[in-house]
Amino acid sequence: MVVLNKIYTRTGDDGTTALGTGERRKKYDLRIAAYGTVDEVNAAIGVARLHAASDPALDGALARIQNDLFDLGADLCTPGRGKGPGGARLTVTDNQVVWLEAEIDRLNADLAPLRSFVLPGGGAAAAYLHVARTICRRAERLTAELKDKAGESVTPEVLKYLNRLSDYLFVASRYTNNKGAGDVLWKPGENR
Repeated sequence: MVVLNKIYTRTGDDGTTALGTGERRKKYDLRIAAYGTVDEVNAAIGVARLHAASDPALDGALARIQNDLFDLGADLCTPGRGKGPGGARLTVTDNQVVWLEAEIDRLNADLAPLRSFVLPGGGAAAAYLHVARTICRRAERLTAELKDKAGESVTPEVLKYLNRLSDYLFVASRYTNNKGAGDVLWKPGENR
């Protein structure tokens, strides 16, 4: 259980922050940037939920994803062994990835086939889901870079989850746009 009685600690006043292991890193460290960007995805999904509340199933799925993103952030902020008994740590699991895939398939089943690329827009929920998707892609790029950095580690499930999540956010945006009927499609070369 997490207990946060005091919000400011002053420990970050020197430009560092603590990982889940207790190790201190610069606030611009690649690991911090990766899980900070995951936090941005979560915030963008929170805004999208304000506009998707009329669909309880979608809102519930987005709420679950927000919780999963905290698991993912915990996974990223605790490289190697955790502080728990025997080095236990919270990690993202394949089950969370499989659930996302099932949700993508469920939403995509009712969508009109795509005949062009989709421009971010349509309804408010769709637009915010596209914002979340693009932030998610940035989080994925940063996490992939972190994985390839010497001396760093990232669990494979983290990258899988971020990759599927961006796909989910794309499909969910189309779903909220009247199952694709309200999508704004790219018209190549239209304004030449």
